[in-house]
Amino acid sequence: MPTVRYTNPSADPAAAPVTIEVPIGTTLLDASKSAHVPHGSACGGVCACSTCHVYVTQGGELLSESEDDEMDILDKAFDVRSTSRLGCQAKIERDGLVVITLSRESRDAYYNEHPDERRALEAAKRDK
Repeated sequence: MPTVRYTNPSADPAAAPVTIEVPIGTTLLDASKSAHVPHGSACGGVCACSTCHVYVTQGGELLSESEDDEMDILDKAFDVRSTSRLGCQAKIERDGLVVITLSRESRDAYYNEHPDERRALEAAKRDK
């Protein structure tokens, strides 16, 4: 079974990476949801925004190829790199390890979409 590892699974920079096994055919966004990783998806994962933007730091060859729609949406994203993908479009096609770093845009979008979790995160930061 393929494995996805999130190097920054929380807004806490000291948080340990999160690793999850998922079936072939799973998108990176669906893997994030299964792992309870704060991954933005303002459009619901239909390739209409760039809030699920991630950096694939390892295992990019295990993913589906980028299509024109994905590349058009990535043109609207912030801090796009050669390893950028939209989590809703990148499907895992082969066994192996895929290592992901969430973009700041994605994390910010997640907390904007989930205000209760954002308030809890802010309270935890204040209490430190």
